[in-house]
Amino acid sequence: MFPARLWESLDDQKVQCHMCAHECKIDPDKRGLCHVRQNQDGQLFSLNYGKIIAEHIDPIEKKPLFHFLPGTRSYSIATVGCNFMCLHCQNYDISQYPRVHGGLIRGDEREPEAIVAYALASHSASIAYTYTEPTIFMEYAQDVGKLAHEQGLKNVFVSNGFMTEASATALAEFVDGDNVDLKSMRDDFYRKICKARLQPVLDTITRLKKLGVWLEVTTLIIPGENDSTEELTDIAQFIKGVGVDIPWHVTAFHPTFKMMDRPATPVATLRQAHEIGLKAGLRYVYTGNIPGEAGENTYCYGCRELLIERLGYTIRRYNLKDGKCPKCQTPIDGVWK
Repeated sequence: MFPARLWESLDDQKVQCHMCAHECKIDPDKRGLCHVRQNQDGQLFSLNYGKIIAEHIDPIEKKPLFHFLPGTRSYSIATVGCNFMCLHCQNYDISQYPRVHGGLIRGDEREPEAIVAYALASHSASIAYTYTEPTIFMEYAQDVGKLAHEQGLKNVFVSNGFMTEASATALAEFVDGDNVDLKSMRDDFYRKICKARLQPVLDTITRLKKLGVWLEVTTLIIPGENDSTEELTDIAQFIKGVGVDIPWHVTAFHPTFKMMDRPATPVATLRQAHEIGLKAGLRYVYTGNIPGEAGENTYCYGCRELLIERLGYTIRRYNLKDGKCPKCQTPIDGVWK
């Protein structure tokens, strides 16, 4: 066990965790909703610190991050556990593992120095904290991230955004980019599908933008749940209100876990969402999970020149010069080489 951060003592040896927006009040010998933070004798501990359940070298585009060092590798890690219980989770076998295995914590022990060494050896440009919700292994991410920066590596989160002000502020101290899931603009969606709430996610997106973290937002479009024109417009308008420079990824749902009764997202729905985002005034909107769509490409928002041509996670053409459109010299928002 590793001493947790961002918590306070309560009466009767209870503690309150402030790492995510559930802010669980935890009795002695009990765990929070994430199932990986436990109260031991009035002290909060992280049970999954350094216990890596998934470890891969991914293209940064897989996160997806399209405006953050495109074409580079990202050394990607995760532990078991999650603070959401999404009915459509693609990685439910590791995100829900402690919940369905009597609290068991699995994973291979990795010291922070080892992760950084592996990332450097793999010629990655960044370390990604992903696959499950990285907020629930924040202490480990912080320790790895600090060492990564010392070695010239970037850090990226792929997050559900369900953070507190304290954890978002802590994140901004070592994370360079974050792709945040904005699953819906309806609180009842979050409560029914994810067992969470909407407002903390909106607050986190706004807060991270102000703190200078490079942001991209993803919405997985589920037929019959969040695919109405009204809702997609609301999401696009919210993102625009935070920043027109935030790329919006609209991605296709495929039946999984406890939502096997829903069809996959039609291509026409993704194209409609793409148009809604551009019409709302967003500079960059991308369609995902359907390779070969023109919506994967980056265009200059000034003159519509093709700047980055993609096929899935592969860059087929890169036409940026010093972060600018070579045709009209418009600066293109992002973190470039």
